[in-house]
Amino acid sequence: MTEPFHLTVAEASSRIRARTLSPVELMESLLARSQALDPELRVWVTLDPDAASAEAHESQRALEKNGPAGPLHGVPVGVKDIFYAKGVRNTAGSPIYADFVPDYDSTPVKLLRRAGAIVMGKTVTTQFALGDPPPTRNPWNSAHTPGGSSSGSAVGVSARMFPAALGSQTAGSVIRPASFSGVVGFKPTFGRVSRYGVVPVSWSLDTVGCFTRTVEDATLMLGAMAGHDPNDVASADNAVPDYLESLGSGGRPPRIGLVRWFFLDTCDDQAKQVTLGVVEKLSRAGADVEGAHLDFDYEVLLAAHQTIMAAEAAAVHRRDFEERPDDYAPFIRGVIEKGFLIPATTYIKAQRIRRDFRRQVARAMDGFDILLTTSTDSEAPRDLTATGNPFYQVPWTMTGLPVISLPCGLGAAGLPLGVQLLGRAFDERGLLTTARWCEEALDVSLYPAGIG
Repeated sequence: MTEPFHLTVAEASSRIRARTLSPVELMESLLARSQALDPELRVWVTLDPDAASAEAHESQRALEKNGPAGPLHGVPVGVKDIFYAKGVRNTAGSPIYADFVPDYDSTPVKLLRRAGAIVMGKTVTTQFALGDPPPTRNPWNSAHTPGGSSSGSAVGVSARMFPAALGSQTAGSVIRPASFSGVVGFKPTFGRVSRYGVVPVSWSLDTVGCFTRTVEDATLMLGAMAGHDPNDVASADNAVPDYLESLGSGGRPPRIGLVRWFFLDTCDDQAKQVTLGVVEKLSRAGADVEGAHLDFDYEVLLAAHQTIMAAEAAAVHRRDFEERPDDYAPFIRGVIEKGFLIPATTYIKAQRIRRDFRRQVARAMDGFDILLTTSTDSEAPRDLTATGNPFYQVPWTMTGLPVISLPCGLGAAGLPLGVQLLGRAFDERGLLTTARWCEEALDVSLYPAGIG
């Protein structure tokens, strides 16, 4: 019989509803898994086994009394340590907030709880969700980075310490660690999920995302969290469809635009060959794949992203940085110091460059269901002093468009690689349906068996 910790969100939810698995049994399995693996992997910042167990018992009582509260009833999730959860310490990876305990839930956490999910604990983030290395280790090889900034969330899902987790992306903090860990990483359209109660990096870039092991599970997570929130000024008021119903309807073979610009032109041979292998496999399954034209100065785009992120991060951190500069790690310190020196005219120019790139991407998508390219430039580097190259995720973060990373194989060093699928603004339904089709055609399921 499959150990409960191996179950996906959908599988666990189905068994809990059928009363063949209880929330308590699932939580006990995940807590035992965490106890066995966390000393090496260092996924958790805050995990209170007694509190998690008590929540599972309460979930079981509520199920017996009232039936399931929602599609995630009894399913534990990991929460990146920048999302407020009432009564649970929120450090943002910084000594400045080592003892901060919020008195309310962030909107994503509130909505997950409303759907029946259990907040299992808080997962490791790089300091203030930027680029300084985390203590978390890659479950495929502990000498290699797990990526960042959502390091603990990605690794915990990969290692089966929880079936799903919250993350966020300002540059590449969902897609990169998902690819490095061999799991599904999903970043919806900017504004689709509220960021209220989430420690910010950059107001115009930060996007809430999630980690799962299947497209169906990412769909369940989005369905629980999507929607307008007046507490977030960037929250969109677009209608929220029934994502799961659309996923279940199946889908025709998609028309895919392969993006060679920058991505395949500069990634290493392993990432390139695995991506082209994906294209060949999807084509054999019936997908129509053609080249998609993009011709934008990537160095200009990257400079614009760094300008926007630095200027907005400096504004976010001004007070704390003035009072406690020595408590900032080297990478974020450099970002903030740079941000203080950026003139308003330079910031405005960067936003204009971003707008121009969005328009070019929209034209490139004409006639395609999705765009496809490699998720990262390589397997996770053998380097614990950094989190890997974020440049392969920056373009899609700058557009604000929805993107999902699917695991697609292993490189020469035996570490995972992924492909990114890009959809249209607020058409997560179309993207997820196409991603599900691709997932079934690729038939890849990765598991770091070396951890047991």
